[in-house]
Amino acid sequence: MTSASSSASRTSRIAREIDSSSSFPRLRRSPSAPWSRSERVSNTRPGYWVAVKNRLRRFVKLWTDLFAKHQLLDHASAIAFQVLKASIPLSLLGLALLGATGQEKVWNKTIAPAIEPHLAQPTFHALDAAAQRIFNSDSGGLIVFSSLLVLWYVSGSVRAVTSSINQIYETDENRSWLVRQAVSYGLAFCIAAGLIGAVLIVTVGGALAGGGAAGVLIDIARWLAAVVVLALTLDVLVRFAPAERRSKRWTSAGAALVIATWVVATLIFELYVSDVANFKTAIGSLTVFLVVILYVYVSSIILLVGVELDELLRKDATAGQRGALKVLFGTGTGR
Repeated sequence: MTSASSSASRTSRIAREIDSSSSFPRLRRSPSAPWSRSERVSNTRPGYWVAVKNRLRRFVKLWTDLFAKHQLLDHASAIAFQVLKASIPLSLLGLALLGATGQEKVWNKTIAPAIEPHLAQPTFHALDAAAQRIFNSDSGGLIVFSSLLVLWYVSGSVRAVTSSINQIYETDENRSWLVRQAVSYGLAFCIAAGLIGAVLIVTVGGALAGGGAAGVLIDIARWLAAVVVLALTLDVLVRFAPAERRSKRWTSAGAALVIATWVVATLIFELYVSDVANFKTAIGSLTVFLVVILYVYVSSIILLVGVELDELLRKDATAGQRGALKVLFGTGTGR
């Protein structure tokens, strides 16, 4: 026992002497050392998530400040109000055009059967009777009358959009009253033609589409054509409505965002109207009316957000400006 104990003591003493006399410095365990994998991960991951949270916070703050600075919600309310006023003469003009072109079957075979299950019978019969009277009457005078109403109401929507884009661009309106009126009525004509054209493309294409591969191709083509018409209409509105025009290159990303988001919102609204909405009770009709208002309001917000996005991207590519990329990532041409 004594011999074993003394041998172990001698071995321990020799190891301590070698350790103390070694010329190589001791390496301390570092959290960032390659072999400290668990510590390295625990110190790196929090930093990554902190950076993500900071960028997300800057993103939310950026858009919150823009909504407050440019009063986007107030402008969206004004646009939605004008659009709702224009919806009635637009519907009247659409029915008159169907009657003038001999496409009454679009109403009789597509629109009427789709809305009949959701309406009380007296309400549906009243609407159907009104549509049939429009089809059987002289469409020429009705088209002229409804067109004038559409131009009047849609021009108000254009002026609301013009005011909002001017505030987004932070530019003053220096055009004369006569020029503003001429621009608003010209754009109102383009917008009305684009909207009615897109709706007619979808409805008439749906009526023409049959079964088989040809029907599928027609169904795809009508939606693509409607999207192209809406994109061109939006491009004309955003380019010519404000007092200070932007280059055409700055109406691409925002237009794509507006069209894509608006299509999604429209599909959700159509799903609600076809599967959930109930017009047969007073509460159901009121709920549907509120949903329609919400849909138009959200569509107006989507439009203004798209314009704001284009302006932020333009600032990113312009020296001396601070756009979205500069705020979030510190990149971009702006300083």
